[in-house]
Amino acid sequence: MTQTLALVVLLVLGSLAIAGPSGMLAWTENARMLEQDQREIAKLTAQRDRLHNRVELLDPHHADPDLVGELLRRDLNVAHPDEVVLPRQTGG
Repeated sequence: MTQTLALVVLLVLGSLAIAGPSGMLAWTENARMLEQDQREIAKLTAQRDRLHNRVELLDPHHADPDLVGELLRRDLNVAHPDEVVLPRQTGG
């Protein structure tokens, strides 16, 4: 009887070690999710850095004139009197 009980306990512990919440199967799934999350963090960090750089370039006290000119032309359709504007051709 005690051998059967010991065998059952051993089988339960073994199955938990493989398929339990912190078992080997969960470990590989957690490792895959960690890698996926790290890729997402790297992508978001790069995006944050690009946005931070853009904010720095648009600081009202020392804005980058090239970027300001680009934004004025693009958003407000503003051009200097000596500039020639060529319409963008759509593919067709």
